[in-house]
Amino acid sequence: MGDSLVDVGGVTLFVRELGRRSDRPSVVVMHGGPDVGHGYLVPGFEPLARDHHVVLFDFRGCGRSSRGLPADDLQPEYVVQDTHRLIERLGLGSVDLVGFSTGGRAAMEFVHQHPEQVRRLVLASTSAYSLAEGAVYLADWDEYQRRQRVEDEANGALRNSTIFVWDLARAPAYLQLLESLDTDLGDWSYERAMNGLMHPWITGDPEQILRTFAKPILILHGEKDMGFPVQLAHRLHAAVPSQLAVIPNTAHMCHFEQPETWSQHIREFLDS
Repeated sequence: MGDSLVDVGGVTLFVRELGRRSDRPSVVVMHGGPDVGHGYLVPGFEPLARDHHVVLFDFRGCGRSSRGLPADDLQPEYVVQDTHRLIERLGLGSVDLVGFSTGGRAAMEFVHQHPEQVRRLVLASTSAYSLAEGAVYLADWDEYQRRQRVEDEANGALRNSTIFVWDLARAPAYLQLLESLDTDLGDWSYERAMNGLMHPWITGDPEQILRTFAKPILILHGEKDMGFPVQLAHRLHAAVPSQLAVIPNTAHMCHFEQPETWSQHIREFLDS
């Protein structure tokens, strides 16, 4: 176990393995962003790795994976392709897949394209719906608006730490974690996405994709998520056969705020 570079054909992915392989399926993690590598997720998976084999990796164009790629090679479909090939290269067989934030959207597309490679699916701090649909719930949320003003006044210095973390006493530690991972900042461009140059993360109807997948799904969410409001998690749970676990008094980075609770929800789901 440990760190390695894995050639998946055309690009090399930086891979971090936590825990040891066993008879249980490996847990493969698709991180969010995609403007940063997977490092910010490690605190949430270290507890799970006490009894599960966890595979985290940096998307192409992120962290220590292949960098400097042509802009057209930084598209969601290549993330899905790379993940498929990584599972094959590592000989993992059928895996349990965790998609976090934007990675959750990539994970939905992954089970659309490669359902045979996934035994169970965890959708963490993510949404099957558009940002505009989430913004409806943020518009009248006074605490979100207050924290957004604080972020704006800081001119980027707080890096959304007071929005992504609910317990403001934990926000400085989260900001410190981000600053320690600055080398993981990636090549993906939000400007390209805003200009319509980024392909969609999900190519079909997400609800129908998950119903067709027809395997166990856990929706794991922070009660106070200000990235993808929890109402969207409840909406998806109502639309798709699934389990829903909402962690009270946590925001988008609930894995950081309550890592033991967060990982225990995943553990119980995977082992049930």
